[in-house]
Amino acid sequence: MNTKLYAGIYVVLFVFATAQVAVEFAGLTYWTAFGVIMALSAVKAVLVAAYFQHLRYEPRAVTYVVTIGLVAALALTLAASYSIT
Repeated sequence: MNTKLYAGIYVVLFVFATAQVAVEFAGLTYWTAFGVIMALSAVKAVLVAAYFQHLRYEPRAVTYVVTIGLVAALALTLAASYSIT
């Protein structure tokens, strides 16, 4: 295992989390802050899945299965949110 790589990713995750808090206090409009926070969260999720859950070193088929599951969960969540009304 490459300890320097994991430490670097940890620092990036820490910086992004700090940036998310800074965006909250920056006085941006709601949707702008929401967009920035969601973009930072997406990058953080990809980094965690790729390196800390070791998907980067797995065969592509495993990554595709995880991605399909994520898309299915998001689709079901979106469908459920529209069916509540």
